[in-house]
Amino acid sequence: MNMNKITLFLCFTLVLGLFTSCKKNGTGVFLFSVQDDVDLGAKVDAEIKSSGEFTILDRSSNAAAYNYLNTMRDQILAGGAVTFKDEFAWELNIIDDDSTLNAFCTPGGYIYVYTGLIKYLKNSSSLAGVMGHEMAHADRRHSSSQLQQQYGLDILLSLLSSTTGQNGELLGNVAASLTSLAFSRADEKEADKYSVDYLCPTAYDAAGAARFFEKIGTSSTPAFLSTHPNPENRVANINADADALTCSEDLENPDVVSGVPYTDFQAMF
Repeated sequence: MNMNKITLFLCFTLVLGLFTSCKKNGTGVFLFSVQDDVDLGAKVDAEIKSSGEFTILDRSSNAAAYNYLNTMRDQILAGGAVTFKDEFAWELNIIDDDSTLNAFCTPGGYIYVYTGLIKYLKNSSSLAGVMGHEMAHADRRHSSSQLQQQYGLDILLSLLSSTTGQNGELLGNVAASLTSLAFSRADEKEADKYSVDYLCPTAYDAAGAARFFEKIGTSSTPAFLSTHPNPENRVANINADADALTCSEDLENPDVVSGVPYTDFQAMF
């Protein structure tokens, strides 16, 4: 084998190895590593907290509210379906904004929930369904993939290698874009499915995300759940996924989070 053929063979082997390793855990092809997700998420989270663009409720003075959400998160993680349960932070933050129906999750698992969404939903299963959906976007690495497509790999890697204070405006833009990432139809469908998978082993209605779509109906769907596929199809698909797993339903009981009724949780804000 001559030198050119050897070089070509080695290049092909390297690319094949990269492709294979990136397909690990069925999360798709990424040029970002899982550790890159963790590092980017930490930087974006710090930017969100320091930017002043979001009013994040203090943990010590809102301990009961954070305990409610942290318990919900812990129940989802304990189900065993979250791939990066131990690798990602899964830190919850509450944004004080009653006018916004939103939630989002950064790469690396920093979860943000708006008070407007909490007050809009009617029970804990609906909120758990939305939380599971957002966690799935991070866990299946949809958020990382979308940011790579939007900003390019070189720019995101430059953020990871920069010191505090460098690329501040760019980091702010990345943080702001997480509130309204336009996920693909396939990503949205997969996040819906994994929300069911995450909730099925818990006391929540596994089709909790469908309860959200039933409530919102044909009105304007928040950006965090996108507009495709349409809400009616998503309700049917989510319910079908829950039925296929023979998940239990407990729609009438809101007292599934440390014995605290959902209405009492809503009244904390």
